[in-house]
Amino acid sequence: MTTYDDDHFHDECGVFGVFGHDEASTLVYLGLHGLQHRGQESAGIVTSEGKGFNIHKHMGLVTDVFSQDTLKRLKGHQGIGHVRYSTSGSKSLKNAQPFAVKHKRGFIAVAHNGNLVNFDDLRERLEVQGHIFHSDSDSEVFVHLYALCQKEDPIERIRDVMAQVRGAYSVLFMDENAVYAVRDPHGFRPLVLGRMANTTVFSSETSALDLIDAKYIRELRPGEIVRVDHHGLASFPADISEEPRHCVFEHIYFARPDSVLFGRSVYEMRLRFGRRLALEHAVPADLVMPVPDSGNVAALGYAREAGIPFEYGLIRSHYVGRTFIEPEQSIRNFGVKLKLNPVSALLKGKRVVVVDDSIVRGTTVRKLVQMIRQAGASEVHFRISSPPTRHPCPYGIDTPTYDELIAANHSTAEIQEFLNTDTLGYLSVEGLRVCAAEADGSYPYCNACFTGDYPVTAENGGHPLPSATNGPKGGGC
Repeated sequence: MTTYDDDHFHDECGVFGVFGHDEASTLVYLGLHGLQHRGQESAGIVTSEGKGFNIHKHMGLVTDVFSQDTLKRLKGHQGIGHVRYSTSGSKSLKNAQPFAVKHKRGFIAVAHNGNLVNFDDLRERLEVQGHIFHSDSDSEVFVHLYALCQKEDPIERIRDVMAQVRGAYSVLFMDENAVYAVRDPHGFRPLVLGRMANTTVFSSETSALDLIDAKYIRELRPGEIVRVDHHGLASFPADISEEPRHCVFEHIYFARPDSVLFGRSVYEMRLRFGRRLALEHAVPADLVMPVPDSGNVAALGYAREAGIPFEYGLIRSHYVGRTFIEPEQSIRNFGVKLKLNPVSALLKGKRVVVVDDSIVRGTTVRKLVQMIRQAGASEVHFRISSPPTRHPCPYGIDTPTYDELIAANHSTAEIQEFLNTDTLGYLSVEGLRVCAAEADGSYPYCNACFTGDYPVTAENGGHPLPSATNGPKGGGC
């Protein structure tokens, strides 16, 4: 078996929490299903009836991990859940979340989306103190630091944890009495608050709230702690103040188009990227086509701005798993065709603009271009709705090393030659900033993967920047 050859960044993780519903496990299950795009390796749910925890987690998709009988055993009025794609660390059950333990003051469970850049230092310090780690995920650090704190108040213990960790984290904590939602001071990863009747809900994206008919209330502020228990909802402001640096790739690719993230419609943002791309890289063409599904909305924006017909020139198979059986060498290298197939009748003799969100290694795009040419296209113009990705991300995205990032080592002209396209155009960094800027002109986003401008570095308390040959360290969510 071999992994499908993909040229995109992989989604990080998704978290979902519920308090105040007799069928909390079912609501968490549905919420995780709505976040499945954020992680397909493992899924888990922890619930509580007010005394102890009930837990179930396993490798696989949400629908494979949980059954009706499983959910019935996860009794309780409160619960948190997690879907995982590892940004690094092994792909095994020991790393599946939520993590749940009993410590001297009770029970604690943790579900984390993000990546801690000072994980190695924290783990080494904790192991010297005698702590035993059961996974190689950085998320387990939250459990150890929480249990180690001597303060009685859970909010103070969480603040103590926040004072020690560095990097990206949108985290759900749960004890036997409450659910706590926490966001890092930069607000790298999304986390939203919702309500349905007397039930409080937390989610990585608003699209999961829609699935259970929960009303979107607001986004958690960077550095904020929100607690919900039988007394109601309470907010605790950050002890640590930083400039917001939301991950702009959530808008470019990761989030579902029907979500609202960082106060902005993902769909509308992608339309903006596509329109700007058409202004920056216009070319005479007969049709604009996306690489589905990642390029769909940006391609629509490009087509509208350019006044060129939008067509689906590539048809995607939705039945491709994460792995497939590799045939003999004589018929290998057909992996892309398992997922995408060109419409020859549409493409023959046409000048086509192909729009996608990013190019990582370039290998899959090269095969796509070859397929489109073989289908009869007379010209292939590739357009990317983000700037060239030249730097690894240490904040919770599975980015390759510098050596593997094609834009880190080659010019746009060299990449165009490698891909065998007639032209190649990326959205500029300035164009991205114009599209994503707030009404007041501010730009609260992280561009580190494009510019190398890392908000958390060794100088301000984080991990040293990635070397020229190695990506950032950390266990990943």
